[in-house]
Amino acid sequence: MQAAAIPPNETERLATLRALGILDTDAEPEFDELVTLAATLCGTPIGLVSLVDADRQWFKAAIGLPRGESRRSLAFCAHAILQESVFTVEDATADHRFADNPMVLNQPNIRFYAGMPISTSNGHPLGTLCVIDTVSRRLNPEQKQALEILGRQVNVRLELRMQRKSLQQVLAEIHEVRAKLSQTQRQLEEANQRLEELTKSGS
Repeated sequence: MQAAAIPPNETERLATLRALGILDTDAEPEFDELVTLAATLCGTPIGLVSLVDADRQWFKAAIGLPRGESRRSLAFCAHAILQESVFTVEDATADHRFADNPMVLNQPNIRFYAGMPISTSNGHPLGTLCVIDTVSRRLNPEQKQALEILGRQVNVRLELRMQRKSLQQVLAEIHEVRAKLSQTQRQLEEANQRLEELTKSGS
């Protein structure tokens, strides 16, 4: 088994992934629906949105497998994020990188894998939209194109999530500034009141 190389931008990639605040969150229909559609169009029993963390891959959405995680060292997706387009393994038993992988030798008995890298606008690959089968096969051109299109839709949803978090942060900062301004205003009013009282008592 051959573990995937670490991307050269790993520090920045992980920072982007953590900034999304998506790891270990609940299932969300917008991701579940894309996984279901990918698996249906590609004719596979398994589909995933997999995010590659420092030492694990974690499934944001899954069909055909439980939502959970596995070791990054075993992950096909760790290889896929090094690519710019769909990464395909037609027969894992015939590929020296995966032939003795426990996920090939045991459950879920992976034979076929195709993963489209997913990212936000900064270009750092965060994981994949992937489809998996327990028999060897290949995607036809239309299926590959569909996986690419759906992968880009995952990108859009991740980018919107990032923008929402940025907006929430800005709104929180505005709220904090307003609270400080209100406190300062009250302090000024109290100071003016004391000054008026002192002026009256001295006259």
